Amino acid sequence: MKYLDWNLKKNDWLKKNRNIGFEEVAIALIEGDLLDIIDNPSKNFPKQKVFVIKINKYIYYIPFVEDEEKFFLKTIIPSRKAIKKYLEKL
Repeated sequence: MKYLDWNLKKNDWLKKNRNIGFEEVAIALIEGDLLDIIDNPSKNFPKQKVFVIKINKYIYYIPFVEDEEKFFLKTIIPSRKAIKKYLEKL
């Protein structure tokens, strides 16, 4: 089973600037709040995929890279656009 990994400095930055951290992403994944996995729409990151996760009634994009052992989480992006797409379906 693969595990989650992330950069600790990035996690601190996210907590200070976006009031959310990778720990909350991990909990949401465990609790079954993963809504989708999509290819990263940015052509600058062709090897990345994106978790679409619901946390506290909001939708977040979490870009990641995957190898044989782990998912390495890159950042957490709140998305109003995704709220319309995913929450209206629920």
